[in-house]
Amino acid sequence: MLEIAGIGPGPFCGMLLADLGADVVVVERIEAAADALDLGSVQIANRGKRSVAVDMKSAEGVQTVLRLVEHCDALIEGMRPGVMERLGLGPDVCLERNPRLVYGRMTGWGQHGPLAHAAGHDLNYIALSGALWYAGQPGETPVTPPSLVGDVGGGSMYLAVGLLAGIMHARATGSGQVVDAAIVDGSAHMTSLLLALKASGQMSTERGQSLLDGPHWYNTYRCADGECISVGSLEPKFYRELRQRIGLEADPLFDDPYDGRAWPELRERFAELFASRSRDDWRALLEGTDACFAPVLSPDEAANHPHMRAREVYTREDGVLQASPAPRFSATPPARPGPIPRRGEHNQAVFEDWTTHSTHRS
Repeated sequence: MLEIAGIGPGPFCGMLLADLGADVVVVERIEAAADALDLGSVQIANRGKRSVAVDMKSAEGVQTVLRLVEHCDALIEGMRPGVMERLGLGPDVCLERNPRLVYGRMTGWGQHGPLAHAAGHDLNYIALSGALWYAGQPGETPVTPPSLVGDVGGGSMYLAVGLLAGIMHARATGSGQVVDAAIVDGSAHMTSLLLALKASGQMSTERGQSLLDGPHWYNTYRCADGECISVGSLEPKFYRELRQRIGLEADPLFDDPYDGRAWPELRERFAELFASRSRDDWRALLEGTDACFAPVLSPDEAANHPHMRAREVYTREDGVLQASPAPRFSATPPARPGPIPRRGEHNQAVFEDWTTHSTHRS
């Protein structure tokens, strides 16, 4: 895999593939751009990759990248539409050099459409796609989520799946292709479950009136110590267990969990109840039961939770907290996350490896 250095979802996609065992080479500038956010040795998205530094604005640099293109299965780039073409590294040029290449393009708006050339970020893309709509309560603006729903969920993951599918097709047919992975496409596709609920009459277009954004039994609450918990007792049997464990099994007000007219009042009752005890108290009472409960943890807290420790979900490499590779495989257990390379650290090794001992399969 050849990755043209960028920000956000493109590098995350490359990291995911490197975690899964791909040989990912990231092509970086010789020096960081003046306005770039250079994370250096804590650029976790570069872990497990090899780095080469190239001046892609020079004719020599372009030819250097094309030499690498000849020997790779896939390329990842996250520039605005047209930028790679102006550099002389667009898909037509690259596919001419390597007809089996899968050319992955990561953007927010996509390669065509009225907004294709406009600037934007995760929040804008999921706002337009409909994925942000339910992230709030009536009368409030939607909550701004971290860059997970768009950049990672609707972007990186869809690009990774597209690249792997394209590589399978190329190995079967000998023909590569372009993968247009747009965050507006992927995040819209992620709403399929919500659209199914909407079509069945179980999801309203009004915030706070649907199964997954309105009920008292599917929400987060603040505790006496200021920390938060979550409950998600959607099915009747789980709701019954929650009521029993928190002492509300005899209160008739809670008998019909699906009566949306009562939800605002019941949310207030739940809020008062959960605010009466600490998060640890509620954990002792509810964690590990079928009440569908979990504490709301920071990443550092999550890393120390017994369940997460047992599964080794987090790790520390050189003092930096990182999430371990996922998913897991029975026959090929993942290695620990690879090291984060220095800019241009592998120039000589990559060119010797890829161009002298090509890893490209025929």
